[in-house]
This record gives sequence, structure tokens and C-alpha cells, in this order.
Amino acid sequence: MSQENVEIVRKPLGAREQSRRTLDQRLSLRFPGLAAVFLRGIFKLPPSSRLRQAVLRRGMRLGVEAYNRRDLDAVVIGWDSEFEYHPDGNWVKAGIMESCYRGIDGYRKYVAAGDEVWGGENYLKPTELIDLGERIVLLADGRMRARVSGVPLAEAFAMVSTIEAGRVRPPSGVLRPC
Repeated sequence: MSQENVEIVRKPLGAREQSRRTLDQRLSLRFPGLAAVFLRGIFKLPPSSRLRQAVLRRGMRLGVEAYNRRDLDAVVIGWDSEFEYHPDGNWVKAGIMESCYRGIDGYRKYVAAGDEVWGGENYLKPTELIDLGERIVLLADGRMRARVSGVPLAEAFAMVSTIEAGRVRPPSGVLRPC
């Protein structure tokens, strides 16, 4: 898709502070093949499609809520299992994170490493979802409190994901191999 043909749809996004797995999350986890077929169909729709917008907003909201309650199986619904994630270089230099995490098991290790430093007080408050067709951008405010010292940290968070073959490949900015 060329840059001049990119259709951009921006929508505000929020999340509930208290949540549980929804019926559609439970069904997606029980029948991942069915969920994949559904998502492939949704991602074929143009970004301006009201159905695509509704499904993406709900999916991102539920994903953030699942992350905040550390339900990592629900977070990765629709994700490509073969992605790489490179955390912020400052976190790597500080020894908080490794330089690269591979796949869903790596993602679990990344979250566990963050929770070791930040304890249970590490959550995201989504603010906006930007749909660029082949890429999706989640903007959020991250709030954390160090487990040992109690020092709070608030920072802006952005995750750019690529849609490939009906699967979400987070984050898309990873260009170098581990």
C-alpha cells in the first residue's frame, strides 16, 4: 500500500479498571482457528468500515484490560506467534529487560521481568487507536510504581502492530533480528 493511499482512522479508546474474560475471549481461546478466520475477514475490510472499527476498538480495549489483569492468554488472541519485541534501549541498559523477546513465550518473560521491577502496579490506560490499514497504533499512558522503592513512573506508551495474513504482529517497528 503506497503512502498516498493510506486511509487513517483515529478513535478515542478507553478501558475498564475492573474486568474479566468475556464470552468472545473464552471462545477465541477455545477455538483459535475460528478466531483467526474471523480476524482475517475483519482485516480485509477498509479502515473506514464501521464493523472493522468496532471490532478493532473492542479487541484493543479487551487486550489492554487483559494485560492490566495479567491474563496473558487473552492479551495475545489474534497475535502472530512468531514476532520479536525489542524493549526500550534505556530499560535494556539499566538491566531491567533483555534486548529481545521472541514469540508469545518471550512476551510472557518480558511481562514477568517488568512485574519483577514494578510489582503489581504496572498498568496501561489506553487513549487512542489509530488504524492505518496494514498497521494499527495503540496510544496509552503507562503508570508504574517500583516494587522496592515505591517510586512512581508515568510515561506515554505507543505500540505499532502490523497486520499480516489476518494476524497481529506486535510491534512492527522491529527490523533487526535477535
